[in-house]
Amino acid sequence: MTDDELQRISVFMKNRYGLELGQKKVIVNGRLENYVRQNGWHNYHEFMDAVESDITGFQEKTLVNFLTTNHTYFMREFEHFDYLKSEVLPWLKKKEAVGRDLRIWCGAASTGEEPYMIAMVLEDFFGLEKNSWDKTILATDISTKVLQQAMLGIYTDEQLQNLPDHWKRRFFRMIDSSGQYQVTDELKKEVLFRQFNLMDPFPFKRKMHVVFMRNVMIYFNDKTKRDLVKRIYDAMEPGGYFFIGTTETIDRSSTPFQIIQPSIFRKREET
Repeated sequence: MTDDELQRISVFMKNRYGLELGQKKVIVNGRLENYVRQNGWHNYHEFMDAVESDITGFQEKTLVNFLTTNHTYFMREFEHFDYLKSEVLPWLKKKEAVGRDLRIWCGAASTGEEPYMIAMVLEDFFGLEKNSWDKTILATDISTKVLQQAMLGIYTDEQLQNLPDHWKRRFFRMIDSSGQYQVTDELKKEVLFRQFNLMDPFPFKRKMHVVFMRNVMIYFNDKTKRDLVKRIYDAMEPGGYFFIGTTETIDRSSTPFQIIQPSIFRKREET
């Protein structure tokens, strides 16, 4: 891969998806090399010509699937789910006591572990009242490949090893003797998976109460990150909670969010 080819790919991904790849030549080349060679393109410029001219969007989706990192697991940064159950949901239960409509968005759904974790927390919290609340979680990602895995909801015994036993028994069923488990249909109904590019205008008809945007903004530059955080703020209900990854930071001097903990933020409530 030449520097010129990397520049073309990185500019395309930055303009379309906000991703910074200009310093990741080895990674970009490693993920694309076999695909480009196997499909008969002689260089990356020929491949990008195909990406940009494919009116079906297939080659662009393929490019995105190869270049987006999707590393997640059940119980990751569990302190956020503890806070969701102990602080956020009691506030929401009181706030939405009449309409019983919760709007929660997981903006980096990956292979489904995070939105299913949120759904399990909601099921636990609401208990016998669960069917009287509209609490479907919107779970989005730019990668169609990982969303297909998420919608299947199939995980190995090893992937579920950190889950509490009662959650594993309640929300998963063994599907074969090799130790694979699938999310129950009941829990699947609580999550709506959709492909979405965070750089596009938000399509929400109503504002969100809770937004999980964990471990995705590390791929954005400072300006892209500031702009995204501002749009998230504007798309949230007053008092709504915003979660980012525990190793991530946002510019505290430029955000209107109140800082609750280093990775938990809140939109100011109306007075």
